Amino acid sequence: MQNKGAIRLFAILLALVSLYQLIFTFQTRQVEKQAEVYAKQRGGEDPDLVNEYRFNYLDSMKNEVVYNFLFGLREYTYQECKEREINFGLDLKGGMNLILEVQVEDIIKALSNYNQDEAFIEALKLAREREKNSTRDFITLFGEAFEEVAPDGRLAAIFNTVELRDKVDYNSTNEEVLRVIREEARGAIDNAFNILRTRIDRFGVTQPNIQRLDQTGRILIELPGVGDPERVKDLLQGTANLEFWETYNQEEIFESLMSVNQLTAEIEAVRKPDADTTEVKPDVSPEEGEEESDLALLDEIESDTLEVDAQEEGITSLFTYLAPSGRPNSPVVGLATSRDTGKVNSYLSMEEVQSVLPRDVKFLWTVKPIPAEEAQYWTNQRFDENDELFQLVALKVTSHDGRPPLEGDAVSGARAVTNQQGQYEIEMSMNSEGAKTWARLTKANIKRSIAIVLDGYVYSFPTVQNEIKGGRSSITGDFTPQEAKDLANVLESGKMPAPARVVESTVVGPSLGSEAVDAGLKSFIWAFIAVLIYMLIYYGIKAGLVADFALIANMFFIMGVLAAFNAVLTLPGIAGIVLTIGMSVDVNVLIYERIREELKAGKGLKLAVADGYKNAFSAIIDANVTTFLTGFILFTFGTGPIKGFATTLMIGIATSFFSAFFITRLIYESLLKSKVDIRFATKLTENLFKGMHIRFIEKRKVFIVISGIVLLLGILSLGTRGLKQGIDFTGGRSYVVRFDEPVPSTEVQSALVAAFDGANVEAKTFGADNQIRITTNYLVDVDDKDADDRVTKRLYEGLLPFIGDNVTLDEFLSDYRQSSQKVGPTIASDIRNKAGYAIFFSLVVIFLYILIRFRNWEFGIGALGALVHDVLIVLGIFSLLYAVMPFSMEIDQSFIAAILTVIGYSINDTVVVFDRIREYRALYPKRELKDVFNLAMNSTISRTMNTSFTTLVVLIVIFLFGSEVIQGFVFALIVGVVVGTYSSLFIASPIAFNFIEKRIKAKAKARKK
Repeated sequence: MQNKGAIRLFAILLALVSLYQLIFTFQTRQVEKQAEVYAKQRGGEDPDLVNEYRFNYLDSMKNEVVYNFLFGLREYTYQECKEREINFGLDLKGGMNLILEVQVEDIIKALSNYNQDEAFIEALKLAREREKNSTRDFITLFGEAFEEVAPDGRLAAIFNTVELRDKVDYNSTNEEVLRVIREEARGAIDNAFNILRTRIDRFGVTQPNIQRLDQTGRILIELPGVGDPERVKDLLQGTANLEFWETYNQEEIFESLMSVNQLTAEIEAVRKPDADTTEVKPDVSPEEGEEESDLALLDEIESDTLEVDAQEEGITSLFTYLAPSGRPNSPVVGLATSRDTGKVNSYLSMEEVQSVLPRDVKFLWTVKPIPAEEAQYWTNQRFDENDELFQLVALKVTSHDGRPPLEGDAVSGARAVTNQQGQYEIEMSMNSEGAKTWARLTKANIKRSIAIVLDGYVYSFPTVQNEIKGGRSSITGDFTPQEAKDLANVLESGKMPAPARVVESTVVGPSLGSEAVDAGLKSFIWAFIAVLIYMLIYYGIKAGLVADFALIANMFFIMGVLAAFNAVLTLPGIAGIVLTIGMSVDVNVLIYERIREELKAGKGLKLAVADGYKNAFSAIIDANVTTFLTGFILFTFGTGPIKGFATTLMIGIATSFFSAFFITRLIYESLLKSKVDIRFATKLTENLFKGMHIRFIEKRKVFIVISGIVLLLGILSLGTRGLKQGIDFTGGRSYVVRFDEPVPSTEVQSALVAAFDGANVEAKTFGADNQIRITTNYLVDVDDKDADDRVTKRLYEGLLPFIGDNVTLDEFLSDYRQSSQKVGPTIASDIRNKAGYAIFFSLVVIFLYILIRFRNWEFGIGALGALVHDVLIVLGIFSLLYAVMPFSMEIDQSFIAAILTVIGYSINDTVVVFDRIREYRALYPKRELKDVFNLAMNSTISRTMNTSFTTLVVLIVIFLFGSEVIQGFVFALIVGVVVGTYSSLFIASPIAFNFIEKRIKAKAKARKK
């Protein structure tokens, strides 16, 4: 083997990188284990208190160094380790997944100043209807609809508003107006993204994820472990609230704050007359099954984390004042770490404290912290170098109703620019009314600060230099490019015409997520062990151990690469990894079977191994590339968990190829140099499948008739019964509810039909007897923000007879509802369209690959025919059985993932057979075509059966031990593997044979002429 040194070096580097990446996950788990022990010690049996202490502990550790790389060469804080660990999806650890959409229709209405032109209203309505079944953006659909409704109409007459007067005039064409609308909509979406990102940062969620989706106006948000999903929805869907406030200077309020400090110290002294300021360590005793060493780690925790509440002697223990001599003209009056801002707020809200403060003062925190180094400069006090401190700004309330003197609707535009000195600043313009108010406000506050506030947090407090007339201002400061852009976005958000609405949401309770992890890991371990044992039994101890080593290395590499790419591991992702185990065996099986053939041909062990690797390479490449292409298409068109499945599948294919082909080759070369005798079979398997002479081609009509009958039954069922579509495709809401005792699903369904005013409701046992999955389309077409709350309340009221009248709504949501999912009709339409595209493009891409790789269109037709055969049979079986199976057989995104995996697996098997046919046609050019086909197909039976059996073993283990969440998904894979194995031999090859035979006969006939 050439380049052995390079391969060996790459393997070592890949192992080191994987180890390096996985250490971060290990370190975060250690810190979280300490947090759990501490939280249980302090919170006792109260789950809310335990969660609060856990959060506070982890927040305090955020900037603490927990990992020293290479003896201190590089130090990593807990937050940095957390950013590099393997991410678990919400289905594994609980939490919330949302897709919010800034309604472009609402933006268009606002830009038109809510024009009531009949053609305009009709065009919006028409575009809204077409959007449900189209993949094009709403603005394009609106433009086309307006042209239909009003062929001679002019959009300039509708959109020549105050806000757009600088961009649209009466001479603007419809295309120009649509271009402006598109630009304004894009800006509104960017602003919404910025606002949502800032709001999410304040939830205190570890590893939040927010990203724009391909579709215009859609934003994906993942919040692992979030405790109050209803509150999160309310906060994220709220309209942005931009305000401009006058401020107090430090020196004007400093004396009042000193009085506050004295007063709070007196209040605390009364509350805790016997307070002791000594440090107290938690009194933790080991629980059963818990090791002493885990508890001993608590002694190393910083004392500021574990000090008793008695140490908080007034506000001074949390809050640092800035003396007037430090920044006398600044509105910043104090600093505090993030973990202490809540405590400061509680002090400042006390009636006793408010009585000594000016009646018109209002305190808000800055949205971004400043580093400890800067805080030390202003206060001359020492802070932990890893601390970040938020600034407390004193605002002045001058109106009788408590409203700010100027709000965001006055801002007409803002952008980040550079001045002549190359410094970044923000240019801001206001409408006519806003300009008048801004002139009065700036004139009254020359040499003072005006605070720019969004959603109750201060983003900036620039100092006014002169009265500003005309509404055009320049905000200067020591801005970085990103800070300038963010502030410009904040100012722009003041005119955001529409809030973001939840169009898809998934909530998974922590207990359901924990159970999914346990089930997923159990299936993973058992499947892995089963494959390891099978390889030892079939190929013998030595060859089996080499293959097993490759499998173990493959798993290690997969996890390392997942961590390196910061990929999210979901439940379908675990299924993808486990499936990779079965499919990665295929590489070893192909190599081992070729080695056995070379040995039977009389070659020596060393030459047989070399030729076995060489001759298997072509089939391995073809099989892996086709499966990888399927995974890539799935990644391109999938979302959420399906994208995670595709990611792990593609990574697994790449790492399994490297470990099973190159690493095992290095091991065998080393063993052969040491004269180790290796056999690639046991007495039990040595003659298995030997001498097979199945007449596949002669019997092809029989199998085509059998397939035809099965296909006919499936197609009849699809035409009459159809498929049970999940809410991914239809839109609706789904809930998993766990009761104290088993309940009849039929009674639950009847009760909820009444509660949901006769809407479609399905209730089905989901896993355990006391767990029900409920699906409904009640209020699915209602867009208003309160729709989710109304449906949840009806669900609660309908289930009261089963959970007990004494259970409150909050208790139901926290203790009984295990998960919930909502998919809006527009999202469902997009998912359905993408699913169709994914299947179509996967078939086209595979056909083209076969055509190019084999340079034979007949093979492409055979492969395509087999794939269509496999897909139709799987669909038919799901149509026939969805009403009788004890698990969900809905057609959803997971099912599409299963279909595409079946396509990948089937083509994997098919190309191996085709590769052998191509090889034998070159070796035996004078033999009859049917004999060549039969010989090639018989020679691959051992490989086909081995790969199919190991993959089926893996899938059956997942099906039996995995979570009920993926049982339908795995069942589709099981059916697909069986059908795919069958079709590669009995459908694909016979179809290719028929076309090749016709071509050969046509050529022979032409030659005779």
